[in-house]
Amino acid sequence: MPELNSLANQFFDRREAMRPTARTWVKHIALLLVAFFTVTIAGVLEPFGFIKIFPDADPQTWTEIFQFLLLLPVHYFYLISHTIYRLFTEYETLKYGVSFSASLLTILTAHEAGHYVACRLYRVDATLPYFIPLPPMIGPAGTLGAFIKIVSPMPSRRATFDIGIAGPIAGFLALIPVAIIGLLLMEQVPPEKVSAAEIGLHFSNPLLTQFLAWFVGVNLSSDYFNPFLAAAWIGLLVTSLNLIPSGQLDGGHAVYAVFGERIHRWTGRIAFVLMSLISVSGWYLYSSPSGFLFAILLAVMMRVRHPEPLDNTPLNSTRKLIALLTLLIFILSFVPFPIQIG
Repeated sequence: MPELNSLANQFFDRREAMRPTARTWVKHIALLLVAFFTVTIAGVLEPFGFIKIFPDADPQTWTEIFQFLLLLPVHYFYLISHTIYRLFTEYETLKYGVSFSASLLTILTAHEAGHYVACRLYRVDATLPYFIPLPPMIGPAGTLGAFIKIVSPMPSRRATFDIGIAGPIAGFLALIPVAIIGLLLMEQVPPEKVSAAEIGLHFSNPLLTQFLAWFVGVNLSSDYFNPFLAAAWIGLLVTSLNLIPSGQLDGGHAVYAVFGERIHRWTGRIAFVLMSLISVSGWYLYSSPSGFLFAILLAVMMRVRHPEPLDNTPLNSTRKLIALLTLLIFILSFVPFPIQIG
């Protein structure tokens, strides 16, 4: 095994990581532009924006509900086309939407760039970031996020750790100035601004947002969003989910690199049980089903076997200290009940 590890290290020292072609760049930039379009639309719609969703729809009876669902594609088409029209004809609407999409995509890009750059440093083959656009309302933020695909073995546990945590740390650093801008602009509320409370939603503030609000001296409200605060809130949610120590999530990579396969397997199981309990509690206390989606994600992650790096040399003390820093980022980002209904 030491001889194999030595040969593997020599191989990765000599080889060059794959380089994206011009065609690949065009494909990934196209996905980013489509995501920019869908996220901009989503940013001005409730709950993060001020354009009401189906304001005249108030079905009461089963017949009215059936008729509304039957005409839902028509209602949806009108809503999106009307929103696009407002984006192209109203400067304030466009400014709000672009502020949201530019902020959120900057955070997501920083996260994936952290992974990608770390892969390049270790000469690990990886794709450029794939951005996943979603139709507004189907994805509340107009996107399902972004990911890179690693297509070569990890040379070592050190590489596994560095590549895994580079994304959350880069994304976390990128969202801090976005959150501060949002907090500083809290008093500048547009007249037509609709608070999330008007549609019965309450968004829990992570510890980082609460600390930054205290630092800049503003009173933080869970019922208020401007585009920068909304983007930072989503960025923190994405960061906390990625740092859950399960499967091939970023937190799973970190735990595997620090503690090895056995502990990684058990932390995934424990995370699933805890998230399932949180999901049931969230449904009972706040009528919020969002936790079940996270529990399903962790159930899938448990069944994904973590690839074994070629070199299993344990991490040094410096990286173990960085692991504690990553745990602090998770604590600052995570909230057990992010969305409360009622």
